[in-house]
Amino acid sequence: MKTGLIITGGKLDLAFAGKFLRGYAENSGFGCVVLVDGGLEPAEKLGLVPDAIVGDFDTVRPEILDRYRRAAGGDVLWDVHKPEKDETDTELAISTAMKLGCTRLAILGATGGRLDHELSNIHLLKMCLDAGVEAALYDAQNRVSLLNGGRVFHRDETYGKYVSFIPMTEQVRGITLTGFKYPLIGKNIAIGREAGLCVSNEIVEETAEIRFDDGILICVESRD
Repeated sequence: MKTGLIITGGKLDLAFAGKFLRGYAENSGFGCVVLVDGGLEPAEKLGLVPDAIVGDFDTVRPEILDRYRRAAGGDVLWDVHKPEKDETDTELAISTAMKLGCTRLAILGATGGRLDHELSNIHLLKMCLDAGVEAALYDAQNRVSLLNGGRVFHRDETYGKYVSFIPMTEQVRGITLTGFKYPLIGKNIAIGREAGLCVSNEIVEETAEIRFDDGILICVESRD
């Protein structure tokens, strides 16, 4: 399984990012690195060497872009677009990472900035889900992913104390939660109605499990 790292142009805590990258380096590391427009500056500070650089480059400072151009030579894929386009830069980066063979994606810098981009980035996880690519957005407090079926959570591997499930589809049917502080059996939830029922749950056993019959859930593992 080839894991790709995407650094996009939202807010990025460098201390968190450095710790995150060290954690991956101690394991398998990344099969490819895709940098996006405004994400070039923090990526440079982190010493990341990209396999691809994507975007319309309307936010990155010209001198940083010039340094990447001089350093990259012919070894980096450049995917340059006009600002007037149908896709966001992050969407283009995900497409590029898939073309490079990534079947798992860790996306940093996708939260904490403009709310429209953050919401769009969460919805882009559906693009990954449809393609069979395991993907998550990461920041210092949250890991966000999508579920279209069951998942087992190991308490010592979750991202934080809290686990929340929020409906992405109009309705999610038959939710059963075991090993959580607030269990459920066969519960249906819908957008705008009981959508808070599965927010801020906690794992109280060594493992916890969610099962459901139909729909898609946004899974947020978070810490204070």
